[in-house]
Amino acid sequence: MPEGPELHLASHFVNEACRELVFGGCVEKSPVSRNPEVPFESSAYHISALARGKELRLTLSPLPGAQPPRGPLALVFRFGMTGSFQLVPSDALPPHAHLRFYTAPPGPRLALCFVDIRRFGHWDLGGKWQPGRGPCVLLEYEQFRENVLRNLADKAFDRPICEALLDQRFFNGIGNYLRAEILYRLRIPPFEKARTVLEALQQRRLSPELTLSQKIRAKLQNPDLLELCHSVPKEVVQLGGKGYGPESTEEDFAAFQAWLQCYGTPGMSSLRDRHGRTIWFQGDPGPLAPKGKLRLT
Repeated sequence: MPEGPELHLASHFVNEACRELVFGGCVEKSPVSRNPEVPFESSAYHISALARGKELRLTLSPLPGAQPPRGPLALVFRFGMTGSFQLVPSDALPPHAHLRFYTAPPGPRLALCFVDIRRFGHWDLGGKWQPGRGPCVLLEYEQFRENVLRNLADKAFDRPICEALLDQRFFNGIGNYLRAEILYRLRIPPFEKARTVLEALQQRRLSPELTLSQKIRAKLQNPDLLELCHSVPKEVVQLGGKGYGPESTEEDFAAFQAWLQCYGTPGMSSLRDRHGRTIWFQGDPGPLAPKGKLRLT
């Protein structure tokens, strides 16, 4: 499933690919999609994107003088298991292109497509982020950190840390491969109680005698779990390309595989959490580990 870095890379792709393009006409939805129709028509409009956690907002902005006169429209996408955006010639639409935005003449007609093979992706009209999702681990780090530490009494933190990391109310953008990489780097057992891990961070204070550069160096050398929830996704974004998703090239995927230290790599153990999601780790699984046979990769 695309995670925060893949949504961020998708927004970058849309903004770069569509920067000089003018779109026109109606938005076209495939007849098999159960998502809502997009009631938008304009003779000339631009498309821009912004990602937040595991969501992406697409904004359609009519140009001055475009007909019929109307304001911008925003849609928020969640990619499900296989969602992605592609820009293709209009006469060569890919399979499973469930929403299409066409360029206006003159010039070759292109289509920006939301492609979703398994149809688990979803879009909503209006541009509002899904209620209940926490701040983005990539773009709203300080708010994200505060939101976690302020809410440690929530029953979500009674669960193993590997399960809490998938709770988008607190870790918006973290998914299966990111949780494995973050816990592995800190040698935190995945089935340690989440509150036990996180309460220690409330007490973490750097000496006020340190200079700013010394504080920055100390954090870089000894990051805590919440800091890694921010910096590890940034590493994936810096790999470039389209991440590990279905539209990634062989070069993208090779770079991603080389970056992985834990997730699905040889020598790691794995267990399924209570949601049936596989967590990879090394060493002791922790006191809340489910009963079952460990698997070795």
